Amino acid sequence: MIRLHAKGERALTAAAVAGLTLWVVPARADVACARDVLVANSMQRQAIDQLEQAEGDDANRCRVWRRHVETMRRVASVYGRCLSGAERGEKLNEVQSSEKDFSGLVRTRCRGL
Repeated sequence: MIRLHAKGERALTAAAVAGLTLWVVPARADVACARDVLVANSMQRQAIDQLEQAEGDDANRCRVWRRHVETMRRVASVYGRCLSGAERGEKLNEVQSSEKDFSGLVRTRCRGL
């Protein structure tokens, strides 16, 4: 049996804790991302519903469009952080395209509103 002195034991313990942390942190991140993606999907659906229901004057439509742009930016941030592969590319493209389209509308039709 090899006997470690106090400094070696601390180093071994620190390495074990670091290894455990590396195992636990991704698990927490996966849980957080799963929750964040679920919330982002819901936010995206709600934003689309609000667009479809936007009626009234230009000021009201501009308010809905601005909210939509901000929501798409937040959703894109979650998708970029939490998704991977083809799903990441598809979802990011969808929300970034929508954000770009509605940013253009806000820029051209909502000046002063």
